[in-house]
Amino acid sequence: MLLIQNGDVYSPKHLGVRDLLISEGKIISVLLPSAHTASLVEALRAVDSDLEVLDAKGCRLTPGIIDRHVHFNGAGGEGGPRFRTPPMQLSAFIRAGVTSAVGLLGTDGTCRSLRELLMKARALDDEGITTWMLTGSYGVPSATLTGDVKSDICLIDKVIGLKLSLSDHRSSHPSVEELRRAVSDARVGGILAGKSGIVCVHMGSEKTSLAPLLAAIEGTDVPIAQFAPTHITRCKPLLQDSAAFAKRGGGVDITAETQSVPIFGVSTRDAILTLLDQGAPPDRITLSSDGNGSMPVFDEHGKMTGMAVGSIKTVLETLLSLWDDPAFDRETVLSFATSNVADHLSLKGKGRVEKGADADILAIDQENTLFHVVAKGKVMMRAGTVLHKGTFE
Repeated sequence: MLLIQNGDVYSPKHLGVRDLLISEGKIISVLLPSAHTASLVEALRAVDSDLEVLDAKGCRLTPGIIDRHVHFNGAGGEGGPRFRTPPMQLSAFIRAGVTSAVGLLGTDGTCRSLRELLMKARALDDEGITTWMLTGSYGVPSATLTGDVKSDICLIDKVIGLKLSLSDHRSSHPSVEELRRAVSDARVGGILAGKSGIVCVHMGSEKTSLAPLLAAIEGTDVPIAQFAPTHITRCKPLLQDSAAFAKRGGGVDITAETQSVPIFGVSTRDAILTLLDQGAPPDRITLSSDGNGSMPVFDEHGKMTGMAVGSIKTVLETLLSLWDDPAFDRETVLSFATSNVADHLSLKGKGRVEKGADADILAIDQENTLFHVVAKGKVMMRAGTVLHKGTFE
């Protein structure tokens, strides 16, 4: 068992100072602090002599970050083979406060392997965090493991949805009918498997924007929330269209950035404010990192002029930077990377600090710094020091 004491809990709802009792990876009790803490610890040690106690006094406790867009087995390839990013190691997730991650392919669905992505997802799960993956890549018809999207989602434990690309010069520019078939197959696969069957749509800056997605579900009963466009801050027109998309019930995902000059066209802070000002429901907004993804820069002629690599730390950095920003409600901002993601992706037991939930917990200290990390009930970082690293770190 693990007892986390005296933390100010945001579930994301603010609960105040609480003690959390954890056993076998689950939160089994959320307790008011007691004047008889020593007696409680003694009683628990009588049940479990290996009881671990973690002091969180002065810290706020939040759910662990669920990063829905991580290239954890490597990505890239624009510009040639030397621009392929390598697989990620466990400690990178822990330092970023990411206790759950969804892996996916990017531009390269030709040389990059979904089989290798699946095994990397399982490796990270063995090492201490929770993982899932998306089938497909940029192109349509989609790259798959079993031969079709529906079977991938239905039959493979880790696969919860589909990835494709739209309105981007690197996409295959699928027809409306191809999009309709893709989203329908993903939806049915999800229904049969009890999963979300979400379709993550990498968005580019072409003028078509989100119109093909809306055309694909026109005249059908497929809900708009089956599509999840990401990178929506790429340009202002796309952001405006995304606000309207969210108002209709779709989920929209912001690639978090904390640089003073954003890689995309709109900063994360401004994007959130724009979405909320335009009437987008807060529960339809999520943040992700695009961690370890290549971020090529192209000129107006389509020639690559530069390359960056996405940092998995950007979601945590965004949450920390907005925590004391008077323009934002703390509970709402926290939900963008925790409970909203869990709800959008149908991830049971994730995204909340409550009885019965998975024990994925961050402790942020008074200096607004990540202090402790608990994943699946195991202390992965204590007082800023990573305790568990990947097999080959």
